[in-house]
Amino acid sequence: MTLSFKTILLGTTLSAALAAPVAALAETRTLDGTVTYRERMALPPEAEITVQLVDVSLADAPATLLGETTLTPSHQVPVPFQITYDDADLTEGHSYALQARITVAGQLLFINTSRHAVFGPEPDATDIVVERVAASPEPAPADTPADTPTGRWLAEDIGGGGVIDNAQSLLELAADGTVTGSGGCNRMTGTAVIEGDALSFGPIASTRMGCVPALGDQEAKFFAALAATRNWQIDELGKLILLGAEGKALMRLAPQ
Repeated sequence: MTLSFKTILLGTTLSAALAAPVAALAETRTLDGTVTYRERMALPPEAEITVQLVDVSLADAPATLLGETTLTPSHQVPVPFQITYDDADLTEGHSYALQARITVAGQLLFINTSRHAVFGPEPDATDIVVERVAASPEPAPADTPADTPTGRWLAEDIGGGGVIDNAQSLLELAADGTVTGSGGCNRMTGTAVIEGDALSFGPIASTRMGCVPALGDQEAKFFAALAATRNWQIDELGKLILLGAEGKALMRLAPQ
């Protein structure tokens, strides 16, 4: 049977008409909430609050960003926010959460350390409480610095972004190069090679526990800093500094 041009055109038009309602199901929506912290302190005028809506379904992969808003608060906390997202980006069976941070000139001051789930069986947790990150220690007299990177070390700063107060990223380095410790959420094991002031880490194995986004992000940066380490030094305060290929400071750790 030979189809006429009119028949083909009618079929194409009908198919497009049937597909149109499906595309119309996609809709832009908004999610409202607040960001606050418990400390009795005022934010600097230049502080910025960033809130993100992310897909956190995969514990061993970076979260997928679905929506984000950044604002400069005109008053103290709690600060209201609104995120716009496309509901066509939501996938049935996936897990979604909000994460927030407060920065000043790129320096991290506060970040959430607990999961704020949305679009799940429980009511949306859109009122986010952020925790203050550890401040850099004030210079103080120190004992004679150690001359070895071996020992037990606690991360104080990773990549210039500080660390979360209640998250302990620990490096335990033995004289034979055995590496143990914790990224802050998962335990780790591995090996390292120490030759004078040269230091390199082999592949790091870790457990696979699910982490809240903030802890997972810090842990990923901790492991990345270890992988990029090429040298070490002990500063005047007895802190271990891990250095990259061009001498850039990747991480500062305090003895434990």
